[in-house]
Amino acid sequence: MDQGLTVSPTEGVPQGGPLSPLLSNIYLDSLDKELEKRGHKFVRYADDCKIYVKSERAGGRVMSSISRFIEDRLKLKVNGQKSAVGNPKERKFLGFVISPQGECRIEIAKQSLQRFKRRVRELTRRSHRSSSALIAKLSAYLRGWMGYFRLNEKVQLIDTLDKWIRRRLRVLHLKRWKTPTVRYREFNKLGMKPVDCRFITHTTARYWYLSGTKAVNFTLNLEYFRRLGLFFMLDCYELKSN
Repeated sequence: MDQGLTVSPTEGVPQGGPLSPLLSNIYLDSLDKELEKRGHKFVRYADDCKIYVKSERAGGRVMSSISRFIEDRLKLKVNGQKSAVGNPKERKFLGFVISPQGECRIEIAKQSLQRFKRRVRELTRRSHRSSSALIAKLSAYLRGWMGYFRLNEKVQLIDTLDKWIRRRLRVLHLKRWKTPTVRYREFNKLGMKPVDCRFITHTTARYWYLSGTKAVNFTLNLEYFRRLGLFFMLDCYELKSN
C-alpha cells in the first residue's frame, strides 16, 4: 500500500509475512557458517542474530568485522539503529534475555513483561461481561503466552505473575460486588466468617488493599479461581518436572 494505492512489489517480500523468515534463514546460512568458522558463540533466527563474546572491546571488534562481511559479501545493509554491543541481560532476542549471573539462564525480557502486564490489565478491566467469559478469554491468552515463554528459567517470576493476576481478579470481584448487600451475600455464600464479611462490606479501604487482606485471599483463593477455569502458568513447570 503506497499513499492509499495498492502496488505490486517487484523485489523483496512483505515484512512480517511467513516467507520472510524462511528466505532469511536460507540466505543467511552462509553467515552461520562464517561465524562457526571463526569460533563464535551465537544464536540466530531470520535476520535477528546475537553473537556472544567475553568483553565489550571484543564485541566492538566482532561487530565491525561481521558487519563488513554482511555488507561486502552478502550485499545486505546492517541496521545501525538496532545493532549494538551490550550486556546480554539487556539485549533481548525473540523476547528473551540471558542472565549472566552465576550459571547463565534464559529469562523473559523486560519489554516482553511490560507488554504482558499491559494486555492482562486490558483483559481484567471492569466490564459487563460475566466472570466465566472474562476468565476464559484471559486463560486463552495465558496459555498462548506461556506456550511461547515456557523456556524461561526464572520460575519464581511466573509464580509472582500468577499471584498478581489473581489479585487483579479479586479487585474485579470487589468492584462488581460493590453494594454492601451484594458484597456481604456473595462472601457469606463462599464461606467467609460473618465478622470478616461485615468488615469487607462496610470498610472504606481501597480495592487493591482489600484484595490483599487475609480474609479475601482465604475466600477467593487458588482453588476458587481454579474452579472458575483460570489457567495457572506455574502448572506448566510442575507438569514439566513430572
